[in-house]
Amino acid sequence: MSQAATDKAPLLQVENLHTAFDTPAGRVRAVEGVSFELAEGRTLGVVGESGSGKSVLVRTIMGLLGPNAVVGDEGRVLFDGRDVHQLDAVAARHFWGTEMAMVFQDPMTSLNPVKRIGQQITESIRFHVGANRVRARERALELLRQVGIPEPERRLEQYPHELSGGMRQRVAIAIAIACDPKLLIADEPTTALDVTVQKQILELLDRLRRESGMAMILITHDLGVVADHADEVAVMYAGSFVEHAPTAELFGDVEHPYTAALLGSIPRTDLPSHTPLRAIEGRPPNLIDPPSGCRFAPRCAYRTDACEAALPPLAPLLSATHSVRCIHPVGGARRAAAAVSGGGA
Repeated sequence: MSQAATDKAPLLQVENLHTAFDTPAGRVRAVEGVSFELAEGRTLGVVGESGSGKSVLVRTIMGLLGPNAVVGDEGRVLFDGRDVHQLDAVAARHFWGTEMAMVFQDPMTSLNPVKRIGQQITESIRFHVGANRVRARERALELLRQVGIPEPERRLEQYPHELSGGMRQRVAIAIAIACDPKLLIADEPTTALDVTVQKQILELLDRLRRESGMAMILITHDLGVVADHADEVAVMYAGSFVEHAPTAELFGDVEHPYTAALLGSIPRTDLPSHTPLRAIEGRPPNLIDPPSGCRFAPRCAYRTDACEAALPPLAPLLSATHSVRCIHPVGGARRAAAAVSGGGA
């Protein structure tokens, strides 16, 4: 990245975001104190187990929360210097889709089952761009070709149930990029798709990002996906980031025990057949009554009494760009062992 690019203010700044949900059982703390920045043209991969808060985080950024959600007053979401949560209703309607857009994980629920594909694509173009019916249809055809859908003229007249899962996801992407947003949020965009279609969708998102220069937040539970498709990675656990670094730096020196456990649970093709899969022991914490101290401590092989005393901050460890929320980083143990054996730090 050029010096000019690094000096430019980030496109997206998320500061100390807190989101909770009031339920009959109590208040669920789904996102706690998340902060990060994202520059133009960059992809941030957010990974973690189901229930770690990934989708709630991006839905909070987008303002797509239910009536029982409580967003903390201390948090801010700045986009190009504007606080997006302070936009009035009129400004917000023109902001979503043109500046920031989202691809949801299940196109069968995000697409309207009783509207034709063409109508669903053209309505946002006509509303935001002011295009007439003919121009909007031309743009819809252009978008379907751009996302790799064959016979786009015929697809415009079809309903979502007449398309395959991969095609429906491509339509959802076409709708999201219809007004050339500066930031695209892809929330588990390959869920329930076979591996071949997953690869096609992820390569499509990469190509669209390169061609348009938009930034992207890629939500997934698959570390392999972010290794290949993200510039930086944030690992999320129990509502907070536990490790955040450039992709090569994170995979080159994993520091948080949870990140190491996620990597260890990935099936390996170099091991003998029927080798048991490695699982992360225990269960994620109850976010109505989370444990004191480190949220991962009850499941961590490195835990000590100090881990349960206080929640450690997300702090730089190896460099200014590699932050870890842990007082016993696993990379530190490796370096200490290497130093004792004479191998250096």
